[in-house]
Amino acid sequence: MPHVEVHKIASSTNGLLGSHSLEIIEGGPVHPGDVVVVKALEEKRVYDQLELITGRLAHISRGDILAGTLGSRRALRGFVGHCPGLVRAGDVLHVLNMGGVIGVATSVNRDYGDPLRVKVLGLAVQDGEVLNIRRNAIPPAERLDCPVPLIVIAGTCMASGKTRAACEIIAQLNQRGFRLGALKLSGVAALRDTLNMRDHGAVHALSFLDAGYNSTAGFEDLAPMAKGLINAMAARGVEGIVVEMGDGIIGGYGVASFFRDPEIREAITVHVMCANDLVAAWGAREVAARLGRPVDIMSGPATDNIVGEGYIEEELGLPAANARTAGERLADQVAVRAFGRESKL
Repeated sequence: MPHVEVHKIASSTNGLLGSHSLEIIEGGPVHPGDVVVVKALEEKRVYDQLELITGRLAHISRGDILAGTLGSRRALRGFVGHCPGLVRAGDVLHVLNMGGVIGVATSVNRDYGDPLRVKVLGLAVQDGEVLNIRRNAIPPAERLDCPVPLIVIAGTCMASGKTRAACEIIAQLNQRGFRLGALKLSGVAALRDTLNMRDHGAVHALSFLDAGYNSTAGFEDLAPMAKGLINAMAARGVEGIVVEMGDGIIGGYGVASFFRDPEIREAITVHVMCANDLVAAWGAREVAARLGRPVDIMSGPATDNIVGEGYIEEELGLPAANARTAGERLADQVAVRAFGRESKL
């Protein structure tokens, strides 16, 4: 079998590749998470970066040889694409996200232009078997075993302030003596958010990537994978788990199925919702109630000033706390609900 020297290894490969020298086959039937080796056919000025396995962002130059993973994306504010069922050397595919998820683009975003085109060189193999990120992944679970508080941050859509809220909660509670783990349970693969949560004090951080998935696009039931990751995190000796749900509670990444699971709903200690505006805040309250786990605290851009805070608290009857301007107040509200007190110290 031929070998190829890879210039850049995408973060969606999740540490599976031990070398830049890869053995490849020309192609065949594929599955989401298979490692694919491609050559960049062009260079872009926007959405031109690949997140490497180190977490660093690198510009993709024309002619670069990249190792990524086959998968899907269904972003409201980004590219939409699916994983092909068969690939052959010479096929033209697209880079769907900065984490190096590669597939067939079906819808573009005018802010980013067309997704970067790549030519398939082959599939990475080891001992004659196509490499897939499900190798050695954390398995799903039928039952939840989480004896510690579960703090879930959801949002009305992507870019609604979820990661900012998660990081602020982690940072504030870490300073108060609480030992927290962090999870990213839906979206499309990238290390950026979990690394950010680690930087803010999470003692451990995992994502759906660690469960062997580079995307939760099209998931009908997120619960088994989520339970496996929650159980794995709880077993690491943390005192609480901060969970960020990527994308929105209405969207293409299976977030609603997480809340529909009765066992998960019962386990959620605090439900923080991030909304972009007041209509979104109202709608999120209604959707969350229908899913069976009402919102406890509202955050996000809808709480950027007293106009939004006033509407949310007076009209919706929910506490409002902005992660950027009122991080201590947000952490106070979370800590009291999760631990019965504002500080462990």
